[in-house]
Amino acid sequence: MRLFLREEVRRGLHRAVSAAGRLEIGGVLMAEQIAPGSFHVVEFTTDGRTGSSAHFVRSVDNHRAALKDFFQRTASDFGRFNYLGEWHSHPNHQPVPSTEDVFSMESLVSGERDIPFAVLLIVQAGRRTLACTATLFERDGEPRPVAISDVPFTATGE
Repeated sequence: MRLFLREEVRRGLHRAVSAAGRLEIGGVLMAEQIAPGSFHVVEFTTDGRTGSSAHFVRSVDNHRAALKDFFQRTASDFGRFNYLGEWHSHPNHQPVPSTEDVFSMESLVSGERDIPFAVLLIVQAGRRTLACTATLFERDGEPRPVAISDVPFTATGE
């Protein structure tokens, strides 16, 4: 799997994470599928509440409304535009999934909501940089790293 973070998404994430300071924040990722296994993140939500210095739990209701709006604007073309996963910050430690993050994402994809896979993007803002890691979680599969690209790719995978 490959993930492209649009420049405006990177800037938006950096602003949101920087504003939260030492507290974790997060939300959901919405993406456009360019080719099988290749996604452009086009939007993200940010929870109105921040977490603690080492924990974040998103509010379901706020993000449900944002997803509904996204699906309306993309004409419910779920094969092209859809929920991709979750994101949150790790301002005080490395931007890699914690044991709790892994458990939460595995519960998401093996739960009742018929989500076969989801990506977890973890970010950490520096003064002018945004460190990111992405991990793919699939039903009945092991978590796997996802390549993050700064260069957009096309339907041919280039």
